[in-house]
Amino acid sequence: MAKEVKIDTIQHLNELYGFEHLNPMISTGRYEGVLEPGATTYDFGVYAIYIKETKGCELNYGLTRYDFDEMSVIAFAPGQKVTAIVEEGKQQPRWTVLAFHPDFLARTQLGRKMSSYGYFSYSNNEALHLSKDEVELLMAVLSLIEREMRHSIDRHTRSIIISHIEVFLDYCLRFYERQFYTREIINSTVVENFNVLLDSYIANDIQEQGLPTVAYFADRLNLSAGYFGELVKTSTGITAKDMIAERLAEAARELLNDLTLSVTQVGDRLGFEYPQHFVRFFKRRTGRTPKEYRTISSN
Repeated sequence: MAKEVKIDTIQHLNELYGFEHLNPMISTGRYEGVLEPGATTYDFGVYAIYIKETKGCELNYGLTRYDFDEMSVIAFAPGQKVTAIVEEGKQQPRWTVLAFHPDFLARTQLGRKMSSYGYFSYSNNEALHLSKDEVELLMAVLSLIEREMRHSIDRHTRSIIISHIEVFLDYCLRFYERQFYTREIINSTVVENFNVLLDSYIANDIQEQGLPTVAYFADRLNLSAGYFGELVKTSTGITAKDMIAERLAEAARELLNDLTLSVTQVGDRLGFEYPQHFVRFFKRRTGRTPKEYRTISSN
């Protein structure tokens, strides 16, 4: 059974990793300690972004397990848990971390836009993999943050540090988008599999299991919903939710062409619990009600 460690303050994080405690709201440092073999579950109450320099351990996030490769980034937000597994006799993990308490961003523009950094919700097997130049760039930003942390505190300190954090997060966002584009072959395979699963679901499962969701297909493809959604939008130009809706509308048109089926039966076959929900959905997607569509298509 994994032991549990709660990281709910910057002081706790500094004590855990042996970092110098310079500021109660933010910390950055490189870990060079020795972790005991076994599993440890970390419960985060702070934002933490790790730049992994060596392999050294395996991470388990939810039901997903994978080897956290060197030169990669993974981010955690308050409320998330991750289990790290260190195997005896293997290389010790080495990483650099930027951590900050959510209260540090209170009443700031960055605090209001934190939800736009979707990589905090990505599963661990979807880490950001960095080039050498990208690592050097992130490290340069961290050095600016540390320099400001060591500077005598004045009325500019907080705003300067927060601006550096925002630059760091924006670079990570840019690198994630680069990763999506440079993995076009893998991404296209995911989209192809998504289309196959979606067609199969509508043909065989939708009446019993109900309307399909983005989360359902992301799970079937072993991806988090956030990462899957970004991947589909980057690869196709439309969201996964819109792809599902368009395929449902296409299936609805095909079924409505069968005049032996009532509009209620068509909605039921497509997983709509109530007929009026199907009518609203169809009109929103096509601009016509099912009855109007039948009238026009039959002429």
